[in-house]
Amino acid sequence: MEDQNKSFIKGALSGALIMLSVVLVGGCAWKAVEKKLLPKNSAAVQAESDDKTEEKLKMIGELIDEQYLYSDEIDEKALQEGIYSGYVSGLGDPYTVYYDEEQTNELLESTTGEYSGVGALLSQDLTTGLVTISGVYKDSPAEESGLMEGDILYQVDDHDISGEDLTEVVSWIKGEEGTDVVLHVYRGEKREAVACKATRRKIEAQTVEYSMKPGNTGYIRITEFDSVTYDQFKNALADLENQGMESLVIDLRGNPGGNLDTTVDMLKLILPKGTIVSTKDKYGEEIEYTNEEDHEFQKPLAVLVNQYSASASEIFSGAVQDYGVGKIVGMTTYGKGIVQQIFDLQDGTCVKITISEYFTPNGRSIHKKGITPDVEVEYQADPENKEADNQLDKALEVVQQK
Repeated sequence: MEDQNKSFIKGALSGALIMLSVVLVGGCAWKAVEKKLLPKNSAAVQAESDDKTEEKLKMIGELIDEQYLYSDEIDEKALQEGIYSGYVSGLGDPYTVYYDEEQTNELLESTTGEYSGVGALLSQDLTTGLVTISGVYKDSPAEESGLMEGDILYQVDDHDISGEDLTEVVSWIKGEEGTDVVLHVYRGEKREAVACKATRRKIEAQTVEYSMKPGNTGYIRITEFDSVTYDQFKNALADLENQGMESLVIDLRGNPGGNLDTTVDMLKLILPKGTIVSTKDKYGEEIEYTNEEDHEFQKPLAVLVNQYSASASEIFSGAVQDYGVGKIVGMTTYGKGIVQQIFDLQDGTCVKITISEYFTPNGRSIHKKGITPDVEVEYQADPENKEADNQLDKALEVVQQK
């Protein structure tokens, strides 16, 4: 057993050392300008650093072999992944993150907005732990199976979900395209037990919701900026125009951000010709994202934001504000003005690294500052009316002013 444990440790250490070498060599070769900034004896310093790292890792490994109480439960792969994750987290940047294989698949799925599942939205009560079907996509396997909004989920196939985390429950519902899953739910006041069998297929997340509000004001809510969001936004704009829209409110409250290119493409639909956003990296190199044609939105427009609107949401609202195309309504945004890029590590894992800072069309940096609204209004819940929304009311008032 002791020899087996030592093999676990050796595997973890060798994997870690290989990983460290890849990161450091990659860093030197990435940009020629970085090599010029290194001191002449950098190779010797690096070799010494590698030796010290290897020596310390071996020392830790030996201590684990000799002293760790649960050494018979050591998971070699978990040790390796922990070292990689810890190495990256040592930067102290919450946005630069290492992802293992499972996390990488989830990350790529979340950024594309597509997955293999049934098309149902789930929410979990933090107090009771009850999981409720909070929404069902139109024409989805969930809808075809008879699943309904308000159903209380209690079992997925043979899995009793009592006491389970929502993430785990969702992992049981998602799966290979073409396979079946049975969702067992309680329905109605009588808690009638219903089994809904659905066949998984590719689902496009609904990141855009829209409707026509009183006064012919269009309303578009964007929950995040994924690859699928551009088409959904474009279709929403076109449909509202066909319905006779006279003004528009775009709701970005609680939107954490997403894909930069998607956000830029969406802004091209409503901005005049010119710079949409620019970025600057550690070498001072700038990239400008521009609108080559004039598509300035000609109707009254308000963008609704709050303290949880971040990143791409701030690029969107900042550009609208700088061009004066619309009014920003709500609360000062989160203040995440930096850009991350995902790098494939060629083994099913990846690392997301902060690579640049972005600036609004007028050159404003909003990192740790946020976008200050033109019209500030704090959300106030109405205990007598759960549907009341004073922030949305203010945005509607702004665009409907004569």
